[in-house]
Amino acid sequence: MLPILQWAFLACLILIGIHCYLGLHIVSRGVIFVDLALAQIAALGSAVALLMGYELDSQATYIISLGFAFVGAAVFAISRAREEKIPQEAIIGIVYAVSSAAAILILDRAPHGGEAIKSMLVGGLLYVTGPAVLKIFLIYLGIGVFHYIFRKKFLLISSNVKSAYAQGLSVRWWDFLFYLTFGIVVTISVQIAGVLLVFSYFIVPAVCAMLFAENTWKRLVIGWIIGIVVSLAGLYFSALWDLPTGASIVTVFGLALILSVIIRRLVK
Repeated sequence: MLPILQWAFLACLILIGIHCYLGLHIVSRGVIFVDLALAQIAALGSAVALLMGYELDSQATYIISLGFAFVGAAVFAISRAREEKIPQEAIIGIVYAVSSAAAILILDRAPHGGEAIKSMLVGGLLYVTGPAVLKIFLIYLGIGVFHYIFRKKFLLISSNVKSAYAQGLSVRWWDFLFYLTFGIVVTISVQIAGVLLVFSYFIVPAVCAMLFAENTWKRLVIGWIIGIVVSLAGLYFSALWDLPTGASIVTVFGLALILSVIIRRLVK
């Protein structure tokens, strides 16, 4: 199976590297579905590009999807208020629902719309190539370096936003930068892995890690280990039983979360 799965597995390693870190921020902020909403906004951009006559894997589609993700990043940054009358999660849910409905309406008029919907949900991880993996690695490495340089500000806002306001940080500006880089990651990831798998990579390893550790770096290590094991198992079962790759990994992620909860209960 190695020749078939090698590039897909390397892509999974790159995805878990950046997704677990960003997922810890998302869970700490309490905006669990922001990644799903941004992924759906990026998918909406892909649907618009498809209706315009571009292929899903074309450069034009990527640019249009990225533009939609940037708009979503701005909306989520602006929607964060110091005194929230409306929970930000409600706004995120509305954006997700409207983006999903709009994408369905557009794809209903686009050629091969049904196939496009399936591709956006589960992706085409098995078809990723070596050059694509290298390109993704370099982009995510740059985003990782950016977040490492400004990690204190991002972590402070995610863990204690009141303290960030008290220290005079421009929370909306840093939120915009966070969601901007987040949108770039989501846009690229959705094209190769699909909306469901992207959501799982963001949330499940982070949640599992938070069950067992309080320190950020320990959580990262635990999340990375869980993500690597789950990716390998999902790819293996997918090839062994000829199952859809993305759906297989998402299902194994669900089993890993259940197992983590059981282990945590037993240890406690």
